[in-house]
Amino acid sequence: MLDEFEKYVVDNELFTHDDKVLLTVSGGVDSMVLMSLTAAAGYNFGVAHCNFQLRGKESEEDEMLVEREAKRLGVEFFNKRFDTVGEMERTGESMEMAARRLRYTWFRELCDEHGYTVIAIAHHINDSIETFFINMLRGTGLRGLTGITNHAGRIVRPLMFTKRKDIHDYAIAHRIPFREDSSNRSTKYLRNKVRIGLVPMLKEITPQFTTIMRRNISRLSQAQDFISASMSIIKRSITEHQGDVHTIKVCNINEQLPRNFVIYEILSSEYGFKGDVVDALCHAIDSNSTGRRFYSREWVAVVDRGDIVVSPITSDDDCEVVVERNTIRSYVGGSVLYYQNLDIDFIDNLNQGDNVAIIDADKLKYPLKLRRWQEGDWFIPFGMSGRKKLSDYLIDKKVSLAQKNRQFVLVSGDDIVWVVGRRLDDRYCVTKKTDRVLRIVQDNI
Repeated sequence: MLDEFEKYVVDNELFTHDDKVLLTVSGGVDSMVLMSLTAAAGYNFGVAHCNFQLRGKESEEDEMLVEREAKRLGVEFFNKRFDTVGEMERTGESMEMAARRLRYTWFRELCDEHGYTVIAIAHHINDSIETFFINMLRGTGLRGLTGITNHAGRIVRPLMFTKRKDIHDYAIAHRIPFREDSSNRSTKYLRNKVRIGLVPMLKEITPQFTTIMRRNISRLSQAQDFISASMSIIKRSITEHQGDVHTIKVCNINEQLPRNFVIYEILSSEYGFKGDVVDALCHAIDSNSTGRRFYSREWVAVVDRGDIVVSPITSDDDCEVVVERNTIRSYVGGSVLYYQNLDIDFIDNLNQGDNVAIIDADKLKYPLKLRRWQEGDWFIPFGMSGRKKLSDYLIDKKVSLAQKNRQFVLVSGDDIVWVVGRRLDDRYCVTKKTDRVLRIVQDNI
């Protein structure tokens, strides 16, 4: 594996012996093998370890292992303990998003302070394949099916030539110490469901699954590179910029090009809009619905007399999204909501967590609306008989200011049906008379 590693690094121009490489090492088998290979190849490197303090004693033991091995190799060791839970409360982000932002910010700071030129991460081909299926299941364009790149700015992934099994076998054969993360066995996370459930079934059907998928992803990546190069030319001819307001002149799109695809490529790559949102926006253009607003995480797009005007979301924007009866999902405030219309007999457990709402569908008045909460909003919390101001409810729940700013509500008529991710309104709960339900699941993007 060492020869393959060195060849892959050189062939893909990931780094050289003149670079100062910052390895991100968790203590798991992938990153511990990466540290061993980098040392054996004679590269100049240091080690950065993040302790997110989410797994108690396990986190402490991970930290100790990485520090011990870094010292044994005689390389710089950097460690940082993050108050991840506190950061989630402060920002309203999910655990995954908060941890990702914290670690990459710290890695960049280490590079700037200590002169590291490259950040190396131990992703491998299996991670890329899992990302392919995760994005496909969530809905994506071609870009989302290209897996994980081996080089993005200062970030490189030198193990993308190999598989998880080969890494594990190498660690055992060379007696490289590593730690098992118990959360990797939990099917609470979508990636683990793909890894533990979906991929083994596909391998049973196609024994050469990993090799085939690697080739597929390579071809898709080449196709996306071609599209991106073409789109850079197209964008210059159809977009106008005035400050932070960007206008896409739809009428300037060449008639021989697939119009909706061009719009999708621009809105998804430049502004983070999801496919379903772009589909609805294109429908609004076709129906001359001037004034319709569509949202990504940080941008709002408005249809204006056939043009698309994109600008940053302002703090006073309600971010209102219309939910029709046949809507499959909505994107709001960094979350995606999935909708299922079911017969009551399909619901065997009404207690499904705060991120799931089970609503009596016959009580709803369509179209529903999703919007930020507002001062003056009230609802009747599930299990109570009296109305309560939403502002008082959020105070009682000790919701941080950042989380309040990202709090959405689902509205039917003038009624708040669900304080998204927190509490259902008692008037819309399931009763003995309920025949049909609307099940909504909130997930973080």
